Amino acid sequence: MKIEVFEIPEEGLNIELEETPKIDGVKITQPFKAVLRIEKNGQEVFVKGVVSGEVELQCSRCLKDYKMPIRSLIELSYHPIEELNKEELVELKRDEMEVDFYREGLIDTEDIIRDQILLSIPMKPLCSEDCKGICPVCGTDLNEFSCGCTVKEIDPRMAVLQSLLRRMKKNG
Repeated sequence: MKIEVFEIPEEGLNIELEETPKIDGVKITQPFKAVLRIEKNGQEVFVKGVVSGEVELQCSRCLKDYKMPIRSLIELSYHPIEELNKEELVELKRDEMEVDFYREGLIDTEDIIRDQILLSIPMKPLCSEDCKGICPVCGTDLNEFSCGCTVKEIDPRMAVLQSLLRRMKKNG
């Protein structure tokens, strides 16, 4: 849904909507719901609310797919993109991290929802904190079965020396 900034009434808007934004690499299992309060002060627009839904991710340890609920609180302020062109490039302060820009007088709610989803997905998704992962030798899912493999862990700093020793044994 696109919101025209100049049509936001003085008393503000309350919006409830469902959207399923397209995000590469993210499977959305059900439409995301958003309850938003939109207010305007001059050309600045304030958006507050909640976005909730569910995505399907792949666990980075055991490689199984799992569903992760997302519930994100939103508190953003929007400025016209023209303001960005007038200002010099400066480092963002902590309180400016929740600032975005609109162009051509439009704010797209799908962009708001997409941003909240992407910000909520962990860098290393885990199906559970105690996920044991898979065996690096035989590939057994260690959450379901145990295997008899022995994993000899080598300090990565010493791995180069081990490969050097192998070459020396081959040649000599």
